[in-house]
Amino acid sequence: MRYHNITKDDMLNGDGLRVVLWVAGCSHCCKECQNPITWDPDGGLPFDEAAREEIFEQLDKPYVSGITFSGGDPLHAANRLDVRNFMKEIKGRYPDKTIWLYTGDTWENILHYPVMKYVDVCVDGEFVAELKDNKLLWKGSSNQRVIDVQKTLAQTDPSIPVLHCQDYSS
Repeated sequence: MRYHNITKDDMLNGDGLRVVLWVAGCSHCCKECQNPITWDPDGGLPFDEAAREEIFEQLDKPYVSGITFSGGDPLHAANRLDVRNFMKEIKGRYPDKTIWLYTGDTWENILHYPVMKYVDVCVDGEFVAELKDNKLLWKGSSNQRVIDVQKTLAQTDPSIPVLHCQDYSS
């Protein structure tokens, strides 16, 4: 896995104060994407022990709510296994911290991915420039959904997503 940045004290990419890992690699290539530099899976830096420790240092802080995986797309084929393994490690070490995941894929396509058992909230769907709304909470376009993953997976039919919050403007 490769990454472009680790953002600290972020309040825009999930609830509470968070650390954000911006991974490299995305095949969606959305029109007017805010991070086209992250599309190349060979771009950025190798995710090494120093990067891992930088994230753990942030997660050690009691006021940090959790981590958000964004990019790029954390579920890009180049990232999926490493992201899953890192999420598993984070959940084991910080069971009370939340994990958010931004992906351009849809819930219906990813709900059976093994990584989802570690995700608390998933923002799914490609960014659609024509549906852009700066007033939306935690998402860029109205087609995207902010899904409570664990509540959704606990349902009899997990293909019907349970929203983390109402679809309203902030």
